[in-house]
Amino acid sequence: MWPRIGGLRSLALGTPGELRARLNTLVLAGVKTATAGLISEYAQENEELEQVGERLTLVDDHDELVGVVEVTGVEAVRFADVPWDFARSEGEGDRSIEEWREGHGAYWARQGIPVTDDTQIVCIRFRLVSAGDGGVSAGDLGT
Repeated sequence: MWPRIGGLRSLALGTPGELRARLNTLVLAGVKTATAGLISEYAQENEELEQVGERLTLVDDHDELVGVVEVTGVEAVRFADVPWDFARSEGEGDRSIEEWREGHGAYWARQGIPVTDDTQIVCIRFRLVSAGDGGVSAGDLGT
């Protein structure tokens, strides 16, 4: 299971280090409003897909709270069917859906999980609910 903070599931973007810091910065700046995951990771971790309206704690490399997001959309699609409007919402600077697929395919391959056109991807859209310098307090989780 994924870590919980204040009863909320955590959202740990990318891999620890520079990538996670950059992705968190994009979320806190309002640029990144979506993220993609692999259905297989949910099964492996015995986790259910997120639900619209669910709040997640955005965490850093040490599972410390840096913000809270609210899920606004969840869809499972084939890797080949991830739409450009979703990929663009990830806010990572991709200039086309092909560039997004190449980058994400390479990322998962580096994690030891090669993807094909038929690999099931979870497309999660969210909005930032709260953030602050160095994070938010547990009392802010429900706001």
